[in-house]
Amino acid sequence: MEQHVYLLSDATGETVERVVRAALSQFKDVDIRLHRLSGLRSHEDILTAVNQATAQPGIIIYTLVDPELAQLLRNEVEAHGLDAVDLISPLLYKLSDIFRMPPQKVPGLLYQINSEYHKRVEAVDYTVKQDDGQELRSLHRADVVLVGVSRTSKTPLSMYLAHRGYKVANVPLVKGIDPPPELFEIHQHRVVGLTIDPKRLVEIRTARLRNLHQSPRGSYADFEHVEEELGWCMRIYRRHPEWLIIDVTNKSVEESAAEILKRLNTYFNC
Repeated sequence: MEQHVYLLSDATGETVERVVRAALSQFKDVDIRLHRLSGLRSHEDILTAVNQATAQPGIIIYTLVDPELAQLLRNEVEAHGLDAVDLISPLLYKLSDIFRMPPQKVPGLLYQINSEYHKRVEAVDYTVKQDDGQELRSLHRADVVLVGVSRTSKTPLSMYLAHRGYKVANVPLVKGIDPPPELFEIHQHRVVGLTIDPKRLVEIRTARLRNLHQSPRGSYADFEHVEEELGWCMRIYRRHPEWLIIDVTNKSVEESAAEILKRLNTYFNC
């Protein structure tokens, strides 16, 4: 089966293609088609590229140095149930931290070395390590802890807030399994419960399964199962009135983040 790999870049795309070809050389007898999409400098460019990847689903590998465009791409990838790998942002953050200097001026990116910048680097590093319930022993260090069932935008919302300088952990809630005890040992006003319309969640999960070449007929994308899962989740939320509950159905990541930041400002003066 032909595998599609989309190479997205705000420049020529030569760098991302060289890196990907080097990696692909380790995989023999795989039918791979590369799609190189370069010069992506606007929101419209990103949306067009994602639409192309959606038509023939495959993995997106990108080098976008503009944080806003990179975040937009992450949001769109999540919404369409696609997979993506950011080749440059983690490296830029790490090198800047090690060298204690910002990257040189490139399209859309010029960081100043100051406490706010280092705060963002630390926040992103923490958030990546805490994704999907990892390293629960460090949960107490989070500014925000997002909880919710699978595919409720926990990861993209976490990364958006991290790029704003907030340390974010996200913990998946799985029907029939008690939430980890560490969740109840932190300040409960830092916990945010995410929910979504069941019909929309079924659509997102179905798209995800199809892009993974898996059958959407199981319970994961079954409407009745999803309704039960969300109902179970809401019962947990109601037992913890200190938690902020956000319905992400018709909200952008930015809108959800604004509600969370309002909560933080109210209780913690962040």
